[in-house]
Amino acid sequence: MSGQAYTGEILGGFLAASRWEDIPPALRQEAVRGLLNHLGCAIGVARDQAVTTALKVMAEFSGAPVATVIGQGRKLDPVSAAFVNCIAGNLLDYDDTHLRTVIHPAAPVAPPLLALAEQRGHSGAEVLHAFLLGMEVECRIGNAVSPGHYDRGWHITSTCGVFGAAAGCARLLGLTAAQAAHALGIAASQSAGLVENLPSAAKNVGMGNAARHGLLAALLAEAGYEAAPAAIEGPLGWARAMGDVPQVEEITAGLGERWEVARTTYKPYPAGIVFHAVIDACLQLRAELDLPPEAIAAVTVAGDALLLARGDRAVRNERDARVSIHHAAALGLLRGRAGVQDFEMLAVLDPALAAFRAKVAAELDASLPRGAARVTLRLADGRERTATVLHARGSEARPMSDAELAAKFRSNAALGGAADRADAALDALWALETAPRIGDLMALLG
Repeated sequence: MSGQAYTGEILGGFLAASRWEDIPPALRQEAVRGLLNHLGCAIGVARDQAVTTALKVMAEFSGAPVATVIGQGRKLDPVSAAFVNCIAGNLLDYDDTHLRTVIHPAAPVAPPLLALAEQRGHSGAEVLHAFLLGMEVECRIGNAVSPGHYDRGWHITSTCGVFGAAAGCARLLGLTAAQAAHALGIAASQSAGLVENLPSAAKNVGMGNAARHGLLAALLAEAGYEAAPAAIEGPLGWARAMGDVPQVEEITAGLGERWEVARTTYKPYPAGIVFHAVIDACLQLRAELDLPPEAIAAVTVAGDALLLARGDRAVRNERDARVSIHHAAALGLLRGRAGVQDFEMLAVLDPALAAFRAKVAAELDASLPRGAARVTLRLADGRERTATVLHARGSEARPMSDAELAAKFRSNAALGGAADRADAALDALWALETAPRIGDLMALLG
């Protein structure tokens, strides 16, 4: 690397030099949409045991209560609040997605920024700027190590999320380019999370740690801690320790000109992104055929290797259901919907859904792009019917509108017991860029 700038140095310079007013208006609006979607997902699970248990554990060790825990009516210190709020935002697999890496960009980045901004009094525009930059760094680092990193079993939202959190917090803290580079290097030593643990509560720990460890990395860099210059891409650095030789140009090329975060998509269904096309295809077939369940003898779902690797599984709990080809198909064909309650334990145990899941088989079709699916029904009378969805609802090609995101937020707020505050929170979010402080918004979300 002699005579060549290190990745951390380049990213640090980008973070320190970026100006909010130079970012295209469409991207600034996307930051608002991303934060709105994230906060709706978080408030929707305020009553979930995974969230309340994390809150209970962290509260016993919390410092000064200055940062709001979404939907809980209480505050913790910023590091603890970031941990709990990250878990909430990602819990239902209902959050945003960068399809190329399958990273959920907002969940690790937004919670530490909101906690830090609430503690230190930052403006809405400062938060949105840091949020956008953090997610950009996160996705670019993910591009550089995909697909080998994920294929080895590293949960990429957690492992790359810590970089996004560190980058966003470095920007919000106003760190110099050198300090921001050190924050990213410190984050490299705190990156973890396993795909094997996704069906368990250990996934939540990996996610929560990405948020709080990224914040900690930025705070340590602010206080003078340093990291090795090549902590990300060096011979014994993060990328090679956790995968193949990184494609460094994916991180550094076109910074500030080509925006990966512009490719973020939002989910109409609380399930893994690769299952949305399965649901859409089944909803289409259900509407076209209008048949009773017993008229369908078998269902074959075809998709790429990621769809099969993630979704060809037995369904034992809610987490399995949210990443199951079989459950997704059963919901679309049997219930004609796929809302939050359709992935909860009552749905998992529903005898009709369980029986129908047994009719579903998965097969590889490498010609189908990531995020696409083909569903073929074999009917009891021997006929076959097929539907192919290349672009699911919510994808880049069929994005959710502002009105659809607002409706999703209201629905989630109702699930979390905050329906009476939903419209006021939406108004505050849409106007966040002009807010001198974020305290009013956080009060509506607490």
